[in-house]
Amino acid sequence: MEEYAWVIEYLPLGRADALRKEPMVQLLGTRFFTLLEASVKPTASIMLGQKLCVGKEGRDEVIHIKGRIGYEELTQGAKEFLPTMLKKAIETDRERDFVAFINTAKPISIRVHTLDLLPGIGKKNMEAILREREQKPFESLIEVHKRIPTMADPAGVFVHRILSELEGKEKHYLFTKPPFQLQPRFGSGR
Repeated sequence: MEEYAWVIEYLPLGRADALRKEPMVQLLGTRFFTLLEASVKPTASIMLGQKLCVGKEGRDEVIHIKGRIGYEELTQGAKEFLPTMLKKAIETDRERDFVAFINTAKPISIRVHTLDLLPGIGKKNMEAILREREQKPFESLIEVHKRIPTMADPAGVFVHRILSELEGKEKHYLFTKPPFQLQPRFGSGR
């Protein structure tokens, strides 16, 4: 459950196809990168990138969470702003988590390492990461780039992976929860 989320779209008049016209936002959860839609108070001052409380207690701007949405339900504006918001989140609010991921990623099987699942890493970069972190754990994404110069944009690698997960294109979900239509349902007989 997300307690906070970043605004990736603000629709002061709601969706064009909505029966009830009310201000709403599309959000990116800060913990699991969950995509949400919520109605907000008409008097709320909303800006892209703003962090809002979406938990059960302490909401100032949000009236109620309409629900979790899929990537395809985002507006075009939200889809365009999402990579920027993800990059900012990875480099500032969540950098420690992603550095820890690099420092602790383990093999999935004999042939596949978790680092193999990151786009653009490649075998040479993966081997360099494993070698470097054995000598000394990484402390920042900037340090990852300095010690692995062929990895030009470590945050960008994570942005691409998270976007791919949000779009439902991945078999393994490292940073997000699978889209709700892919989650196992109770009583499915499995």
